[in-house]
Amino acid sequence: MKKTPRRNVLITAASLLTLTLFGPGATRAAETGTPMTKQLYEVRTYLLGDNGDAAAVDRYLQHALLPALGRLNIGPVGVFSPASNDTNDRDSIIVVIPAKSAEELAGLSTRLQNDEQYLADAKPYLERGPQDAPFARISSELLVAMDCMPTLNVPAGTLDNNDRVYELRLYESANERLGDLKVDMFNNGEVPIFLDCGIAPIFIGQAVIGPQTPNLTYLTVYPNDAARLKAWDAFRAHADWQVLKNVAKYKGTVSKIDKHILTAKPYSQM
Repeated sequence: MKKTPRRNVLITAASLLTLTLFGPGATRAAETGTPMTKQLYEVRTYLLGDNGDAAAVDRYLQHALLPALGRLNIGPVGVFSPASNDTNDRDSIIVVIPAKSAEELAGLSTRLQNDEQYLADAKPYLERGPQDAPFARISSELLVAMDCMPTLNVPAGTLDNNDRVYELRLYESANERLGDLKVDMFNNGEVPIFLDCGIAPIFIGQAVIGPQTPNLTYLTVYPNDAARLKAWDAFRAHADWQVLKNVAKYKGTVSKIDKHILTAKPYSQM
């Protein structure tokens, strides 16, 4: 019996991923070369600093910003804080805002300023001055979704599981060429291996603007932290990953990995 080449197996798996996540229309688009509409994502980090007020930021996000974004049909919006076992700076709140276009994100501030309900709800937060600012600074990056996952996906039942944990990973590359090759690696085989190992991506995007470009950033979710560790062990041992990581053109595409283990805020929509 003739064996199917490993490379073809990876491509077939990628097609199955597209069908599973985005339906037959996405598969037809891939087969015909018709471009799919890709979302954009702002990953916004509120850096609280020594004198930050996390409760004030939470109230603003829960009662002012997220409802206003909902009125603009923007969502689901994810809001996260570092988990107890995260080794990074724990004084932060991370917000993921999806958008249909760059224009939608660029016009967001103006639309919020024209929303009287938002201004009323956000007043206690917006009227705080330099002496009682609720955070030290906001750091953001803008991502464009990749071919392997053009729109975000929150797996069914995710919000019902209070034990769920998330992992936000940022893969830096030494230059733009290597960054594009890492994107190509995701688009041509890495994500189906994720799914096979129990790593469930919510979004995957390449940085357009941000403090750590060139990079790609993605968010994954797990039933609990033990499942997260088990899934990554399975990924590292997966036969297809052993093949893909040794493809010559993909070697050296990642120069640094930032990993953040997160928990969802009670009002998070992811």
